[in-house]
Amino acid sequence: MQQNDKNRVIIKIQNQSTKNQMREIESHDTMGKFQRSLKRTFDIVAALLGLILCLPLFLIISVLITYQSNGPIFFRQIRIGYKGRPFAIYKFRTMSSVVEENGPQLVANCDNTNSTRLEQFLRGHHLDELPQLWNVLRGDMSFVGPRPERKYFIDKIMEQTDSYHLIYQMRPGLTSEATLYNGYTDTMEKMLRRMDMDIHYLENRTLWLDFTIVIKTVLKILTGKKF
Repeated sequence: MQQNDKNRVIIKIQNQSTKNQMREIESHDTMGKFQRSLKRTFDIVAALLGLILCLPLFLIISVLITYQSNGPIFFRQIRIGYKGRPFAIYKFRTMSSVVEENGPQLVANCDNTNSTRLEQFLRGHHLDELPQLWNVLRGDMSFVGPRPERKYFIDKIMEQTDSYHLIYQMRPGLTSEATLYNGYTDTMEKMLRRMDMDIHYLENRTLWLDFTIVIKTVLKILTGKKF
Protein backbone atom coordinates (compact mmCIF):
# COMPACT_ATOMS: atom_id res chain seq x y z
CA MET A 1 0.00 0.00 0.00
CA GLN A 2 1.32 3.46 -0.91
CA GLN A 3 2.05 6.03 1.77
CA ASN A 4 -0.84 8.30 0.66
CA ASP A 5 -3.29 5.40 0.92
CA LYS A 6 -2.00 4.58 4.41
CA ASN A 7 -2.47 8.19 5.46
CA ARG A 8 -6.06 8.16 4.16
CA VAL A 9 -6.81 4.97 6.14
CA ILE A 10 -5.31 6.48 9.31
CA ILE A 11 -7.34 9.68 8.84
CA LYS A 12 -10.54 7.67 8.31
CA ILE A 13 -9.88 5.63 11.46
CA GLN A 14 -9.17 8.80 13.45
CA ASN A 15 -12.33 10.46 12.13
CA GLN A 16 -14.41 7.39 12.98
CA SER A 17 -12.86 7.26 16.45
CA THR A 18 -13.70 10.94 16.99
CA LYS A 19 -17.30 10.35 15.84
CA ASN A 20 -17.64 7.40 18.23
CA GLN A 21 -16.29 9.52 21.10
CA MET A 22 -18.76 12.28 20.23
CA ARG A 23 -21.63 9.77 20.23
CA GLU A 24 -20.48 8.59 23.66
CA ILE A 25 -20.48 12.16 24.93
CA GLU A 26 -23.84 13.04 23.39
CA SER A 27 -25.46 9.93 24.86
CA HIS A 28 -25.06 11.39 28.38
CA ASP A 29 -27.67 14.11 27.73
CA THR A 30 -31.22 12.91 28.31
CA MET A 31 -32.77 16.14 27.02
CA GLY A 32 -33.64 15.80 23.34
CA LYS A 33 -33.35 18.48 20.66
CA PHE A 34 -37.01 19.51 20.94
CA GLN A 35 -36.78 20.00 24.71
CA ARG A 36 -33.50 21.89 24.33
CA SER A 37 -35.20 24.19 21.78
CA LEU A 38 -38.06 24.83 24.21
CA LYS A 39 -35.55 25.44 27.00
CA ARG A 40 -33.73 28.03 24.89
CA THR A 41 -37.03 29.69 23.91
CA PHE A 42 -37.97 29.96 27.59
CA ASP A 43 -34.53 31.42 28.38
CA ILE A 44 -34.92 34.15 25.75
CA VAL A 45 -38.49 35.12 26.73
CA ALA A 46 -37.89 34.94 30.51
CA ALA A 47 -34.56 36.81 30.33
CA LEU A 48 -36.09 39.59 28.22
CA LEU A 49 -39.06 39.93 30.59
CA GLY A 50 -36.73 39.80 33.58
CA LEU A 51 -34.53 42.58 32.21
CA ILE A 52 -37.58 44.77 31.54
CA LEU A 53 -39.23 44.12 34.92
CA CYS A 54 -35.98 44.50 36.85
CA LEU A 55 -34.95 47.72 35.09
CA PRO A 56 -36.05 49.94 38.03
CA LEU A 57 -34.10 47.69 40.42
CA PHE A 58 -31.07 47.84 38.11
CA LEU A 59 -31.22 51.63 38.19
CA ILE A 60 -31.56 51.79 41.99
CA ILE A 61 -28.65 49.39 42.56
CA SER A 62 -26.51 51.23 39.99
CA VAL A 63 -27.16 54.59 41.66
CA LEU A 64 -26.38 53.19 45.13
CA ILE A 65 -23.12 51.59 43.97
CA THR A 66 -22.14 54.79 42.14
CA TYR A 67 -22.91 56.82 45.28
CA GLN A 68 -20.34 54.76 47.21
CA SER A 69 -17.62 56.07 44.87
CA ASN A 70 -15.42 53.03 45.49
CA GLY A 71 -15.34 51.37 42.08
CA PRO A 72 -17.27 50.47 38.91
CA ILE A 73 -20.90 49.33 38.94
CA PHE A 74 -20.33 46.05 37.13
CA PHE A 75 -17.88 43.23 37.63
CA ARG A 76 -16.76 41.41 34.47
CA GLN A 77 -14.89 38.12 34.41
CA ILE A 78 -14.05 35.51 31.75
CA ARG A 79 -15.61 32.10 32.35
CA ILE A 80 -15.73 28.91 30.26
CA GLY A 81 -19.12 27.96 28.89
CA TYR A 82 -20.98 25.87 26.32
CA LYS A 83 -18.67 23.71 24.18
CA GLY A 84 -15.69 25.04 26.12
CA ARG A 85 -16.04 28.57 24.75
CA PRO A 86 -14.94 31.51 26.92
CA PHE A 87 -17.40 34.32 27.58
CA ALA A 88 -17.64 37.40 29.78
CA ILE A 89 -19.95 37.02 32.77
CA TYR A 90 -21.45 40.12 34.37
CA LYS A 91 -22.39 40.89 37.98
CA PHE A 92 -22.97 43.90 40.14
CA ARG A 93 -19.64 44.52 41.86
CA THR A 94 -19.71 43.42 45.49
CA MET A 95 -16.03 43.35 46.42
CA SER A 96 -12.87 45.36 46.24
CA SER A 97 -10.67 44.85 43.19
CA VAL A 98 -7.72 43.93 45.44
CA VAL A 99 -9.34 40.73 46.76
CA GLU A 100 -7.43 38.51 44.32
CA GLU A 101 -4.14 40.37 44.27
CA ASN A 102 -2.41 37.18 45.42
CA GLY A 103 -4.11 34.97 42.82
CA PRO A 104 -7.56 33.44 42.04
CA GLN A 105 -9.68 32.34 44.99
CA LEU A 106 -12.38 29.66 44.96
CA VAL A 107 -14.73 31.96 46.86
CA ALA A 108 -13.68 35.48 47.70
CA ASN A 109 -15.10 36.47 51.09
CA CYS A 110 -17.63 39.27 50.91
CA ASP A 111 -17.24 40.77 54.40
CA ASN A 112 -16.39 43.98 56.26
CA THR A 113 -12.76 43.78 55.16
CA ASN A 114 -13.47 44.19 51.44
CA SER A 115 -17.19 45.02 50.99
CA THR A 116 -19.67 47.66 52.10
CA ARG A 117 -22.96 46.77 53.77
CA LEU A 118 -24.76 47.36 50.47
CA GLU A 119 -22.41 45.01 48.65
CA GLN A 120 -22.81 42.35 51.33
CA PHE A 121 -26.59 42.65 51.05
CA LEU A 122 -26.47 42.26 47.26
CA ARG A 123 -24.22 39.21 47.53
CA GLY A 124 -26.17 37.63 50.38
CA HIS A 125 -29.47 37.85 48.48
CA HIS A 126 -27.93 36.95 45.08
CA LEU A 127 -29.00 40.30 43.63
CA ASP A 128 -25.47 40.72 42.27
CA GLU A 129 -26.31 37.95 39.78
CA LEU A 130 -29.11 39.93 38.07
CA PRO A 131 -26.92 41.26 35.22
CA GLN A 132 -26.47 37.64 34.11
CA LEU A 133 -29.96 37.89 32.61
CA TRP A 134 -28.08 39.62 29.79
CA ASN A 135 -25.80 36.56 29.51
CA VAL A 136 -28.89 34.34 29.28
CA LEU A 137 -30.45 36.53 26.59
CA ARG A 138 -27.20 36.47 24.58
CA GLY A 139 -27.04 32.68 24.74
CA ASP A 140 -23.92 32.50 26.93
CA MET A 141 -25.99 31.00 29.74
CA SER A 142 -29.32 29.40 30.61
CA PHE A 143 -31.55 29.79 33.65
CA VAL A 144 -30.69 26.25 34.76
CA GLY A 145 -27.31 24.65 34.22
CA PRO A 146 -23.89 24.21 35.84
CA ARG A 147 -22.37 27.38 37.24
CA PRO A 148 -19.64 28.59 34.86
CA GLU A 149 -16.10 28.25 36.12
CA ARG A 150 -12.82 29.98 35.35
CA LYS A 151 -10.22 28.12 33.28
CA TYR A 152 -7.74 28.31 36.16
CA PHE A 153 -9.99 26.16 38.35
CA ILE A 154 -11.16 23.92 35.50
CA ASP A 155 -7.50 23.01 34.95
CA LYS A 156 -7.23 22.20 38.67
CA ILE A 157 -10.34 19.98 38.47
CA MET A 158 -9.01 18.20 35.38
CA GLU A 159 -5.90 17.27 37.34
CA GLN A 160 -8.24 15.23 39.56
CA THR A 161 -10.67 13.79 36.96
CA ASP A 162 -11.21 13.54 33.21
CA SER A 163 -15.01 13.89 33.45
CA TYR A 164 -15.25 17.67 33.34
CA HIS A 165 -15.57 17.73 29.54
CA LEU A 166 -19.16 16.48 29.98
CA ILE A 167 -20.05 19.85 31.53
CA TYR A 168 -19.33 21.51 28.18
CA GLN A 169 -22.45 19.88 26.72
CA MET A 170 -24.61 22.34 28.64
CA ARG A 171 -24.95 26.09 28.73
CA PRO A 172 -23.91 27.35 32.17
CA GLY A 173 -26.83 28.38 34.37
CA LEU A 174 -27.93 31.02 36.84
CA THR A 175 -28.88 28.19 39.17
CA SER A 176 -28.63 24.41 39.44
CA GLU A 177 -29.14 21.50 41.80
CA ALA A 178 -25.52 21.92 42.86
CA THR A 179 -26.12 25.61 43.60
CA LEU A 180 -29.08 24.73 45.82
CA TYR A 181 -27.55 21.80 47.68
CA ASN A 182 -23.77 22.26 47.47
CA GLY A 183 -23.57 26.01 48.04
CA TYR A 184 -20.49 28.08 47.27
CA THR A 185 -17.56 25.87 46.29
CA ASP A 186 -14.75 26.95 48.60
CA THR A 187 -12.75 23.68 48.49
CA MET A 188 -11.61 21.28 45.79
CA GLU A 189 -13.74 18.56 47.40
CA LYS A 190 -16.86 20.70 46.95
CA MET A 191 -15.86 21.53 43.38
CA LEU A 192 -15.62 17.82 42.53
CA ARG A 193 -18.94 17.17 44.28
CA ARG A 194 -20.52 20.00 42.30
CA MET A 195 -19.18 18.51 39.07
CA ASP A 196 -20.69 15.12 39.96
CA MET A 197 -24.05 16.78 40.68
CA ASP A 198 -23.89 18.68 37.39
CA ILE A 199 -23.19 15.47 35.46
CA HIS A 200 -26.10 13.81 37.29
CA TYR A 201 -28.28 16.72 36.14
CA LEU A 202 -27.06 16.25 32.55
CA GLU A 203 -27.98 12.57 32.66
CA ASN A 204 -31.44 13.21 34.10
CA ARG A 205 -32.50 16.69 33.01
CA THR A 206 -35.98 17.47 31.75
CA LEU A 207 -38.00 20.66 31.42
CA TRP A 208 -39.93 19.66 34.53
CA LEU A 209 -36.69 19.28 36.51
CA ASP A 210 -35.62 22.73 35.30
CA PHE A 211 -38.95 24.15 36.44
CA THR A 212 -38.60 22.66 39.94
CA ILE A 213 -35.02 23.99 40.27
CA VAL A 214 -36.12 27.51 39.28
CA ILE A 215 -39.05 27.44 41.76
CA LYS A 216 -36.84 26.18 44.60
CA THR A 217 -34.26 28.88 43.84
CA VAL A 218 -36.87 31.66 43.84
CA LEU A 219 -38.37 30.39 47.11
CA LYS A 220 -34.94 30.29 48.78
CA ILE A 221 -34.18 33.85 47.67
CA LEU A 222 -37.59 35.16 48.79
CA THR A 223 -37.33 33.46 52.18
CA GLY A 224 -33.78 34.71 52.70
CA LYS A 225 -32.23 31.26 52.99
CA LYS A 226 -28.51 31.04 52.34
CA PHE A 227 -27.29 28.76 49.55
